[in-house]
Amino acid sequence: MQLHELKLNKPLKKTKPRVGRGGKRGTTAGRGTKGQKSRAGHRMRPMYRDLIQRLPKLRGVKNPSVKAKRGLKPTEINVDKLSKVIKGNEVNPKTLVEARVIKKTSQPVKILGTGEVSRAFEVEGVSVSKTAREKIEAKGGKIK
Repeated sequence: MQLHELKLNKPLKKTKPRVGRGGKRGTTAGRGTKGQKSRAGHRMRPMYRDLIQRLPKLRGVKNPSVKAKRGLKPTEINVDKLSKVIKGNEVNPKTLVEARVIKKTSQPVKILGTGEVSRAFEVEGVSVSKTAREKIEAKGGKIK
């Protein structure tokens, strides 16, 4: 017999029975009868409860349009469609609303670089991708 072959008669740490579980524990589930410890819920009052109660309640309806704007993805328009849609040289939210690309001037727009640019555009107040910027500037356009 060697040292690693020895076995303990009883375990070093005795497992504590978990109280309040269902099966094979019957009506009181190992909690004993009656009294504060047998009841459900916390034993101690939460220390943050008083702090939470002091805070004012949030009242009224939250503005749904603000939430909608945060999650709004920009309307994408490619460079080749710009020449078909916009008649002048200026590209801004106002001209895009007139061309019916977007509904409101507050709506975000991004110009993408797919296709070829037919003429020089002056882009303002609209986000532009890297490839679209290169193509517009190559034709002599400006991006502000």
